[in-house]
Amino acid sequence: MKKKKLLIDFQEAVEIVNNYERPIPADLLLKLYAYYKIANENFDHPGSKTPLINAFKANALIQAKNITGDQAMKAYIKLVKSELSRLSP
Repeated sequence: MKKKKLLIDFQEAVEIVNNYERPIPADLLLKLYAYYKIANENFDHPGSKTPLINAFKANALIQAKNITGDQAMKAYIKLVKSELSRLSP
């Protein structure tokens, strides 16, 4: 996949998630969170006021730590296409 196409597809997938109106399971949200952070090279600490949520987010990042930004974008896109379409009515 060409870099420009990958970026466009990734941005579209992010928009789908941001506009999704049904509840998204927490495990899927954590995967999306980790892939998004890696794809955007944002390595700041999780910013929740709840320590438990920060721990879950940090764990998701640790589990995905060995992938590149491009791999993270592809994984994000794949999750959105496969899982969100499955959750939709």
